[in-house]
Amino acid sequence: MRESPSEPSPSVSASSPRRARELGLSVGDLPTGTHNAVTDVPGVRVGHTTLVRPPRVHSGVTAIVPDGVGPGSPLPAGVFAGNGYGKLLGTTQLAELGALETPVLLTSTLSAFRVADALVGWVLERPEGAAARSLNPVVGECNDGLLSDIRSRPVREEHVRAALDTACGGPVAEGGVGAGTGMTALGFKAGIGTSSRRVPLAGRDVTLGVLVQANFGGTLRVSGRTVTPADVGVPTADPDSTTSAAPEAGSCVVVVATDAPLDARQLTRLARRAVYGLARVGAAYGHGSGDYGLAFGTRPLGTPAGPAVVPDDRLDPLFVAVLDAVEEAVLNSLLTATTTTGPYGHTRHPLPAAPLLALLGRGDPGAAGGSQARSRATGPGPESGPVTRGSAGRGA
Repeated sequence: MRESPSEPSPSVSASSPRRARELGLSVGDLPTGTHNAVTDVPGVRVGHTTLVRPPRVHSGVTAIVPDGVGPGSPLPAGVFAGNGYGKLLGTTQLAELGALETPVLLTSTLSAFRVADALVGWVLERPEGAAARSLNPVVGECNDGLLSDIRSRPVREEHVRAALDTACGGPVAEGGVGAGTGMTALGFKAGIGTSSRRVPLAGRDVTLGVLVQANFGGTLRVSGRTVTPADVGVPTADPDSTTSAAPEAGSCVVVVATDAPLDARQLTRLARRAVYGLARVGAAYGHGSGDYGLAFGTRPLGTPAGPAVVPDDRLDPLFVAVLDAVEEAVLNSLLTATTTTGPYGHTRHPLPAAPLLALLGRGDPGAAGGSQARSRATGPGPESGPVTRGSAGRGA
């Protein structure tokens, strides 16, 4: 596959896809972080490698990289499987020990194993892995076989290393980028979405951020109203397809990060609620849907600052925050995606902003005075080759 050089994330025009909050679709009362992204949690970076060769390949890999994580400096973590039809690699040890030893990578189902091997090689070459005799790579996946040739397993070691090496803070590219390039959800084109909340917790201010790889079935709900593709004028048939589309059954991986001083058991409680949050947007949790939540803290295990310094009966604000952030992140994944046609003629369209606002009886907050300037990256165009991006800028 042709490789293209790394590119900076371009700015967008007023006509570029907008996030839920920019459309007046805020979720909950808690304030967001500066970028309303998982990177608002101090020390968390995100990188994407996007692989596009229309119509055959729409795939990629996304890296969530906490600073300093390694086998000798693990972070407290917890995991929850709402429905375990998936290949979230590394979960048994993570659940047993409550420790995250590597960055968290997301990709396509049949590429997960190559990605895990590449992650092991990357960690072993770094100072954090210099003395490692054992390592537990954590890799999540969703099936992009509707819109990409999944059997070709296009994600290779160099793509994984690029995502890890270019991971950075700031705004996070969303929609059809990285591991979200070939994903669909709730009848629409979807992909990567992110959101964050600032939370007063036990006398201190903490930050919680989530990143979703949205690829699940059900009927979308926005502000309590069901929204089908037909409701917003999105075609549901694939007249040019050469195969029938399988029912959209799954999956979704939700990664939660926080600087709150929590232990692994408490982080598992957060991970559960991350999966529960998918119900707010209409997830069906079908038979074939791998619905996972993984939560980690950024305070290393064994440090004087924690973990386990917040009593359980003071966690409710964090529970509210994760539910709100997951709901908003999924909406962002749907709104910032771009129309994509796969190798078998199946096409999925993003959630269109104007028809959605009309259906909800709301005006467009950006229509009167024009939208404010934003620094958000657009996704790869229809003729682009693989693109490597850090998190700076927004993607579509």
